[in-house]
Amino acid sequence: MIIENNFHKDFRLQGKSFNSVDELLLFSKTISMDVAQFLENWFNESTIIEVKTSGSTGTPKVIQLQKKHMINSAKATGEFFNLFENTTALLCMSVNFIAGKMMLVRALTLGWQLDIIEPTSSPLNIINKEYDFSAMVPLQVSNSLKNIHKIKKLIVGGGVVSNDLLLKIQPLKTEIFATYGMTETVTHIAIKKLNNLNVILGEVDKSSYKTLPNIILSTDDRGCLIIDAPKICDEKILTNDLVELISETEFKWLGRYDSIINSGGIKLIPEQIEEKLSKIIHERFFITGISDAVLGEKLVLIIEGASNLNLTKKVKQLSSLSKFEKPKEIYFISKFIETPTQKINRKETLKLLKNIC
Repeated sequence: MIIENNFHKDFRLQGKSFNSVDELLLFSKTISMDVAQFLENWFNESTIIEVKTSGSTGTPKVIQLQKKHMINSAKATGEFFNLFENTTALLCMSVNFIAGKMMLVRALTLGWQLDIIEPTSSPLNIINKEYDFSAMVPLQVSNSLKNIHKIKKLIVGGGVVSNDLLLKIQPLKTEIFATYGMTETVTHIAIKKLNNLNVILGEVDKSSYKTLPNIILSTDDRGCLIIDAPKICDEKILTNDLVELISETEFKWLGRYDSIINSGGIKLIPEQIEEKLSKIIHERFFITGISDAVLGEKLVLIIEGASNLNLTKKVKQLSSLSKFEKPKEIYFISKFIETPTQKINRKETLKLLKNIC
């Protein structure tokens, strides 16, 4: 049974308006069954939506989100970016995960004019119009630079933006923002500016994350972020994200507590080392720790691609790395294993090392 909690009167999908939920559901089946299934779930009598997590920081799982929290999240995004009725938006991500679902919820709630296309790594190649807003993963941004002017405001999530890509987007007119969030927080709860920042000697003056409305931050005794967002979560969320807290509404992300490498008593944060390495490594890569009889854990670097002696030499000579941050071993793997949302699945990729070591 369909509940007539009707969508915003200005909502449009593929340029078409609708007089009823049933009419919208019938049309959605011409786009994709995934879109149709989500909309059927959205308009049914249940107060919750089941959503799959990406699996980037643990085993993928299905969690339940309250529809009222998703609506509140949509309103917060609209308020933060000044995107209200008649905003034109492009959905080029999978609706099987929270980022894609929330683009639909924002459009339904705020009265956007939404176009949906098949998710691809180069979504703007087939687009012949301009949009006020869209969301992409870093790979899509990297493959869309020559057409990025078609989007006025763009949010980027689902992975770290490399230093190489960060430099390329600096002069672009499109306003580009990184998002911080997770499925449990109904996508992003904080935003930071990514382009039109100061660049000195190839270094981008990075900005900090600022929260959306009605969100207060704190940290625990580990230095990990605690999120108090009553309009989107019934309880405070304790994360494993190490942060430098600037205020109750602003922070700098340092790395994951559960990825810290304890090597001979020295605690190393992989994400900080990765940021330094991103200036010389343009392939996908990551830093991790593996068991070592002497150190407990030894720091190693995993690079996607064929073995490269010249790159190996550059890494070992990189002056910005302290002696503790320099990898004890460097491994090359031809192809990384990915999560369903195209993030690097570090745990499964590491298993491939057994065939190398």
